[in-house]
Amino acid sequence: MDKPPVHTPSGEADYALHNHNGDLTSVLSMLSSQFQVIQTRSQMLLTLSTLALTITGFSGPRIAASGALARWCMTAGLAFVLLGTILLLIQTLSLRWVTQFRSESPHATVEAVIHYRNKKTRAYGLAMMVIVVGLTFYVTSVMCYLAVVES
Repeated sequence: MDKPPVHTPSGEADYALHNHNGDLTSVLSMLSSQFQVIQTRSQMLLTLSTLALTITGFSGPRIAASGALARWCMTAGLAFVLLGTILLLIQTLSLRWVTQFRSESPHATVEAVIHYRNKKTRAYGLAMMVIVVGLTFYVTSVMCYLAVVES
């Protein structure tokens, strides 16, 4: 019987267990470190989101008063940043401990953890894209403000 390709969760589980000589603890430790990467990157995006929201409190009214385009871009930007932040908080930063995955075999356990990791990775990618769209709108509003403000 052919082995599944490495890029599938089942194939990745086979590959990881093979490379760690079947040691489930070692594979789960490696996967735990991958969750740490998602966590760290999510925190970085939360920092960017927080900065955008904080700056708006100080300069938002002036930017919004500079024109309709600036106002609408700022509104859209903040909405997207907020949506991306909510996605991060709900999907990427939600907790499920690796030790909570128990299956009938080490392979099934590793495969379940990989499925969960992939789900979080996709959620992170979506949240990142939503935040990037929001920051693009937000920066556009600042550019509109700078284009019309007099020295």
